Amino acid sequence: MSPKKLTKTSKPAKKKSTEKISSIKKTTNGNGSLTSIDVNSMASQQFAAASISRMAEGQDGVEGRYVYGIIQANQPATFGKTGIGGSGESVYTVHHGDVAAVVSKTSVFIFDPTRENALAHEHVIETVMKTNTIIPMSFGTVFRTDQDIKEVLKSIYPSLKDVLKQMSGKLEFGLKVTWDRDRVIEELKRNHEEIHRFHIELTKKHLQSTYFARMQLGRMIDKALAERSADYVREIYDALRSICVASRDNKPIGDKMIMNAAFLINRDREAHFDAAVNKVAQKFADRLNFKYTGPWPPYNFVNIRLKLERGTSS
Repeated sequence: MSPKKLTKTSKPAKKKSTEKISSIKKTTNGNGSLTSIDVNSMASQQFAAASISRMAEGQDGVEGRYVYGIIQANQPATFGKTGIGGSGESVYTVHHGDVAAVVSKTSVFIFDPTRENALAHEHVIETVMKTNTIIPMSFGTVFRTDQDIKEVLKSIYPSLKDVLKQMSGKLEFGLKVTWDRDRVIEELKRNHEEIHRFHIELTKKHLQSTYFARMQLGRMIDKALAERSADYVREIYDALRSICVASRDNKPIGDKMIMNAAFLINRDREAHFDAAVNKVAQKFADRLNFKYTGPWPPYNFVNIRLKLERGTSS
């Protein structure tokens, strides 16, 4: 998915299974707004989603099911022959009641996160997103059979229904903000009163090369950078918060990035959010660079972890 322009990715013998447990955890921010939902599931059954890949590796003729995500759907649906792996497998739904997994058949049980595979995974999710709210699964989620998938859907059905309800009609957008750190430092040396005075004093006394002087100046600059960065980020969030359902602040990447955020938006508010992002980007056009991407499924706001364990015999 390209950046949004600021103008506008043979069965074993049955064993007695242990009790199935599922839970859902909602995370909120200080004012009670939703920030993320965690679904934790421990479903004891014969086959595991992730570890099954190890079991099947090297077995000729073994076929699995690659899972892209979960949607709400009462009727079977197909989404074209675009399954991961490049063999043109059909993408279809596997159901438990009105909840369905979007899957395709695969003979590969361990997928390398190559660009080709990642784009294939993303393409299916983008296609499904056009007509459905999809709760994405992590890359490389593989099950053995459709029946295994149905058992897992059954085991966490109430939690999935809750998550789908919370995420219905919502989209995620990403916003990364960077600056020219060296340029900002030079501006601080000129315009920040305390740093400017100290820098001039060091220059006059020829102390730039002394270790302690450079350390002191460095600490002053680092503090000023952190304060200025926090001020910018606060202003950006303030400009966007009223339009979004939730936001998440991820760790910036590198020393030039000051903001790495995800926003959850109601689908019918997308145009309003676009306008707000453009407005704040124009406000800081001479100081900051904005990279605005989306729409995405709610990767940053839903975390489904399936812990599937073998049942133990009594």
